[in-house]
Amino acid sequence: MRALILAGGAGSRLNRGEKPLVTVGGQPMIRYVAEAFRKAGCEPVVVGSSKTPMTMNWCRAQGIPAIRAPGEGFIDDMIIAVTSLEETGPVLISVCDIPCITPEIIRQIIGSYESCEKEALSTWVPARLVTTCRGSMPYREVVGGTDACPCGVNILRGRNIEEEQDEFRLLLDEPRLALNINTPADLERAGLFLISP
Repeated sequence: MRALILAGGAGSRLNRGEKPLVTVGGQPMIRYVAEAFRKAGCEPVVVGSSKTPMTMNWCRAQGIPAIRAPGEGFIDDMIIAVTSLEETGPVLISVCDIPCITPEIIRQIIGSYESCEKEALSTWVPARLVTTCRGSMPYREVVGGTDACPCGVNILRGRNIEEEQDEFRLLLDEPRLALNINTPADLERAGLFLISP
């Protein structure tokens, strides 16, 4: 299964240059995300834009496939990427700023998708795990009776990428998925996750 890693935003909230290349534990955060998907048996493809030229260069140097989208928004870039790759089956869609994700978590998400008998899957974490300061309250919904936030990893059908898809909502009590990097404090917490066994 392909894993599209959306990395075309300006990353202005963190204010440290191109967000995918911000280092955590001495490595660009996008390396952790791409490697986790690769080790889970997926083919990572980075979706960049004119706002992330150095990220695109880094991907080329690392041999990671990358395509350029307009960078006008997550949904628009996702649709353009899926369409240009002519994906018709299931495709993973991920944000680039969750460096603590692991191959085990990804395999769990894929396994849940394969057994859910739905067209799509979205991954959620309990809201109590989300401590990052994003400038506003994170988006929340009740999933399985729990106040939850989306973590930015989804599986969608490529052939219906421009349509609303019947989805299974997977709730994972997983602190690693709750950590989107948006502040220097988030970077510190991510560093602690990455050095822990």
